[in-house]
Amino acid sequence: MSTTANTTRAITSTIGTGVVATAAASAATMAVAAAGNAAGISLDIGGAPIPITGFGVLTAVFSLLGVAIAALLSRFARHPRRAFVRTTVVLTMLSLVPDVIVDASPATKALLMFTHLVAAAIVIPAVARRLAA
Repeated sequence: MSTTANTTRAITSTIGTGVVATAAASAATMAVAAAGNAAGISLDIGGAPIPITGFGVLTAVFSLLGVAIAALLSRFARHPRRAFVRTTVVLTMLSLVPDVIVDASPATKALLMFTHLVAAAIVIPAVARRLAA
């Protein structure tokens, strides 16, 4: 099999795994948000409530962006797995910054940050396993 065919197969596998992980992460963040809300944690930011489905939608959007990054790194990086993990860990940490500065209660901020970490804990390892070391 040619190198091009192997690369295409690897990228397709990475994308498929990424889509499944994205769906799981979206469901998980919605469940975490719903559980937090049921426990009395407000989902209001600046006085406006975040709908539970909003957690899933934004998780899906940014997770799929991560899958696209993985596909590009799979094609162009010398060590795609290492590059992907490093990149996504940094992006995950950066994603926490808005949660720290947003106009919300400390419990809401903590819940928002926790949902980011839950999504990252699902998507990053699943996609990284599909990338060449």
